[in-house]
Amino acid sequence: MSRVKPEAIWQHDKVLPYILTILKDKIDDITAVEKIFLFGSRGRIPTEQWNELEGKDWDVLVQAKCKLKNAQVLVDKNYHLDLVVLDEERINTYHNPNNLTMIFPENKLSYLTLKNENNGNI
Repeated sequence: MSRVKPEAIWQHDKVLPYILTILKDKIDDITAVEKIFLFGSRGRIPTEQWNELEGKDWDVLVQAKCKLKNAQVLVDKNYHLDLVVLDEERINTYHNPNNLTMIFPENKLSYLTLKNENNGNI
């Protein structure tokens, strides 16, 4: 996404719905999506500091029944995501849970939606 719409790089209200709907549906057509995480920059820092990440892309880790090679082909041309689709065993082996923020099925960012719906007030 950073190459296509730099001004929207950290706008969760634009990116997260894409990740949770269109992208999830595309992967579900191939293998069942069990969990979706953000990793990298957004997985390590509080969401209140995401505005400091302008210019960074979105790192998305999907836990599915099986690993998908070349998962990047599933990403819409209007977004620049680093998309990795792995099974649970590989996620547990290669990723530190402290550097992941789950956004599906348990949405650790649900308060952002509430905040957005209330004009910035929680």
